[in-house]
Amino acid sequence: MAAIQTSSPPAASRAAARPIVKRKRTVGQRLRHDWPLLLMTVPALAQLALFFYWPSSWNIIAFMDYSPYRSFWENPFVGFAWFERLFADPYFVPALLNTLKYSFANLLFLFPLSIALALLMHSVVSTKLRSVFQSIVYLPYFFSWVLVVTIFVQVLGADGMVSNWLIGFGGDRLDIMSDPSTFTFLAWLQWAWKDAGWGMIIFLAALASINPSLYEAAAVDGASRWRRMWHITLPGIRPVIVLLLILHIGNILSVGFEQYQLQREAVGYQTTEVLDTFVYYRAIQTAQYSFGTAAGLFKGVIGLVLILVANKVAHRLGEQGIYQKS
Repeated sequence: MAAIQTSSPPAASRAAARPIVKRKRTVGQRLRHDWPLLLMTVPALAQLALFFYWPSSWNIIAFMDYSPYRSFWENPFVGFAWFERLFADPYFVPALLNTLKYSFANLLFLFPLSIALALLMHSVVSTKLRSVFQSIVYLPYFFSWVLVVTIFVQVLGADGMVSNWLIGFGGDRLDIMSDPSTFTFLAWLQWAWKDAGWGMIIFLAALASINPSLYEAAAVDGASRWRRMWHITLPGIRPVIVLLLILHIGNILSVGFEQYQLQREAVGYQTTEVLDTFVYYRAIQTAQYSFGTAAGLFKGVIGLVLILVANKVAHRLGEQGIYQKS
């Protein structure tokens, strides 16, 4: 029997099989290489330091009996006394419940609306029609809440356009702007008109990153439009959906101030009192800055806990979340 001769792999194959080891650059080398990029981040870091980190350091006054007319170190520490007073305040729990109600309404209805608008925009073939539709939907995001509420009063108010139409046809006067029972629906209409365009732009950017060849291959295989959307579009934007959902959950105790303050007299403070207006009337107007800081710190801690929990759930479901799992 003839012996089987084996030859060793050539030198090029052996070299290709070796793992490539990258040399780590030192800190000095990275600084010399990336200094233009680091220089561009200086304005953003300065803004964060001046308007976020420095004010955040003053959260310590939530544990002090603070007065701006005393030296900082002359303000005595009182521990959790302001938090005990916050939780015992009779207006705190109603404000918290209103905040949660409006936040969940925003999360359950406005968030899917932004996704639906982005999918609708993405399916429009005409570039000109898409640009017009995008401008119409996105423009109200730049309006102030004063202008938004004024427009709604002119349209849905007791003497507004819709009421005049109903009276002209023999109907009753519309009273949606001053009816506490319909304020949640009214607030959702205002959110949808003002903020849905901003969410639509974010999801459109995510849709633009999907490879068009996936749609072409699915169409060749006979997949319908709905199946392409279900198996290609939604999985393609799922990381962005999860990221924004986590951020929305973290801001669940922050629903804003202007929208509710502007409509406070029309529907009553019991309906429009949220945590932001609660802090303004119970702390800022009465110059109880430690009390207001305690309320703000409570919101921040709850928001941080919700973000960490939601991000942990996202990791369990196989998503990246707001940061990668170590």
